[in-house]
Amino acid sequence: MKIEKTLDAIHEKITTIRLLQIFTAFTRLLLFVGFTPPSIIKILNKPFTVLPDSNPVGHYFNALYQTGFYYQFIGWAQLTAAVLLLFPRTAHLGALMFLPIIANIAVLTTSVGFQGTWVVTILMTLAATYLVAWDYDRLKPILFNRRRTNAGFLKFEYLWLPFLFAIGGAAASVFAWSIRLGNASDYFRIGILMTFAGLIFGALVTLHHRFMKIGELENPPEIRVES
Repeated sequence: MKIEKTLDAIHEKITTIRLLQIFTAFTRLLLFVGFTPPSIIKILNKPFTVLPDSNPVGHYFNALYQTGFYYQFIGWAQLTAAVLLLFPRTAHLGALMFLPIIANIAVLTTSVGFQGTWVVTILMTLAATYLVAWDYDRLKPILFNRRRTNAGFLKFEYLWLPFLFAIGGAAASVFAWSIRLGNASDYFRIGILMTFAGLIFGALVTLHHRFMKIGELENPPEIRVES
């Protein structure tokens, strides 16, 4: 594939530049340092800011602090991403985990007007994007490797699978009626809608299965044996 070969050539050339190698190591360590203190604060269940609720930033972080375990979970996720960045063998996993976390924080700090911080978080997002691109060779199977064959249809799958999901939708509506889910007033109409939705959902599952790739990879990754 022409695009793949072009990207391979660009990546190979860039990663052999000594200054960029040092810059990449520096960036990984810098992001580790930037993510670790905020993660420790959350893990220890300490408030992230002392701003009052009258301030949009303080209001958000005070509400986040009140979520309890979720607040600590964010801290553990940040710390995990930071630690993975430390080691060359796991750095690509750390970059992949780091990027969506910091991108979310960048959007958050920009939207609530966290003065000065939004600039830092945007720069950290760009740095994380750079690190993901640096490990392109370890991640490219996500983009380019495909399996050789399609799954194909089971016998009469296009008939019985949508019908099966339609029955599931009807059964779900009966269950909703039995427990008075949502205090709805017209469960009969809900039942019709859920049955029809199940039929459509089953048809989409059938189409997805029909074109699902299975079996051996078309372009299996090279296996390098180090002496």
